[in-house]
Amino acid sequence: MPNKNKPGGFTPQENLISILPSVVAGIIVLFASCVTILIYFPPQNPFYKIAVILYGAVGSIYLTFYYLLFTTSLNKSRFAWTNAIISGMALGGMTFLVPQEIDYLLYILVIIASISTSLISTRGPAYFLVGSASLLHLITHLRGNGIPNYQIVIHLSLVIAALVAIETIQQLKKIAREQVNRLEIVNELSKQIVSTLETKQVFSLLNAAFQNALEADAYYIAIVDGDDLRLELLYDDGEFFENIKINRKGSLANWVIKNQQELFLPDMRHNVQLDDLEMIIIGKQKTSLSWMGVPMRGSHVDGIMAISSYRPNAFDRSDMELLSTIAQRAALALDNTYQHALVEAQARLDSLTRVYNHGYFIQALGEQADTCLAQKQPLSLIMLDIDHFKQYNDTFGHLIGDEILVNLCDVIRSHIKSTDAVGRWGGEEFTIALPNTNGPQAMLVAERIRGTMASLKVHNDSQITIPIPTMSIGIAVFPMETDKIINLIDLADKRLYTAKERGRNQIEPAAAFWDEMKTN
Repeated sequence: MPNKNKPGGFTPQENLISILPSVVAGIIVLFASCVTILIYFPPQNPFYKIAVILYGAVGSIYLTFYYLLFTTSLNKSRFAWTNAIISGMALGGMTFLVPQEIDYLLYILVIIASISTSLISTRGPAYFLVGSASLLHLITHLRGNGIPNYQIVIHLSLVIAALVAIETIQQLKKIAREQVNRLEIVNELSKQIVSTLETKQVFSLLNAAFQNALEADAYYIAIVDGDDLRLELLYDDGEFFENIKINRKGSLANWVIKNQQELFLPDMRHNVQLDDLEMIIIGKQKTSLSWMGVPMRGSHVDGIMAISSYRPNAFDRSDMELLSTIAQRAALALDNTYQHALVEAQARLDSLTRVYNHGYFIQALGEQADTCLAQKQPLSLIMLDIDHFKQYNDTFGHLIGDEILVNLCDVIRSHIKSTDAVGRWGGEEFTIALPNTNGPQAMLVAERIRGTMASLKVHNDSQITIPIPTMSIGIAVFPMETDKIINLIDLADKRLYTAKERGRNQIEPAAAFWDEMKTN
């Protein structure tokens, strides 16, 4: 953001460069004015002549050291007002030295001084300078013989010219400040989101950028989700909306995404001439009167960034350029978070079966157990091992063995909820965590998995059917049987090996155990 302590929003060095032409011009015009007075209107009074010389010398020295005074001043605002008072009084007092025939030179100096003052400060000091100098000039002539009407018109025109110069400079400074502000916001946003690997944090940073850079009543970021748009960020008239999904068909957003083009609608009171368009209101039930949207597409993201206002003609092309720049940065950042999440997901998964690896399953199990304990819900753990798998591999080959492992994990996924977790414990042994599931329910899940596996058909290269190996399963329940995760795993593992010792192809404990425990 621009530093508010800088006069006009710019650094002292920037202001010094900008006022150099007016300072040089002021010295030249002041010198020319004094020389003109001495040569073409030579004063009869020697004191008057000395006063003209001193005025020119002191004025030139002051303007020469204007740079130094401005640079060394600790309070730039106070310096601007001090300079405006000194310059206004000095230029107004110059009326006593300048003959009426050439007093327009005074207004040329006033215009030059107002330009330099406006460049380094706000309107106040510049207006004061012009007003005080013009007022002193007027009072001086009224006390004398007055001034002709045509000169009044000339003087008034020169005053208006000075005011126009001040206002023009202030408007240009405002535009420059806004442009600098936007560039700084984009630059800061770029630095922050490039180093951000969390998707939620990216949207949080984008939200802050919207509020700082754009004056909009509403804005949103939507990501394509099949036939729908998932609004990751929606702000409307001071209120945030979460978990919003809309059908993309017929929407303005869909037109932008489909055509991969920016869309700028400055005044929506007129009919929008677009194909297959149906006006959809999201957020608050208020109709926007100006709207703009830009596509946001990356390698792994496809969406839109849009802003709107309840006022017509609220935005201009510079807003569109800024929005487009932010959207480009956002797409890159979201691609980075997607890649990071993908790498993290790959690190959590077993490379063959695509279920959780040993280490991450323990972490997931601990998190699920904490949640179930807080909610006073059970968690069942299933330990599953394929019987005689080494012999199976030696007989039918490791490729068939790998196929059995992959099929087993697919079967397990088909019988558990999305909130459950499955992991490869090692080799042919797998674990299944079932939150909010008691012993009898876990028993049913285990039976279904065992039954589905038994009905599978696997063939070798010669299309000969390969028999499916059996499984031994152990079940333990948290916190009913133990309130420690390590003990839970150990208990389920012991029951698994009990099932193997009893002849394999069975579940331990049997259904009767859970019925008895439920009765007790």
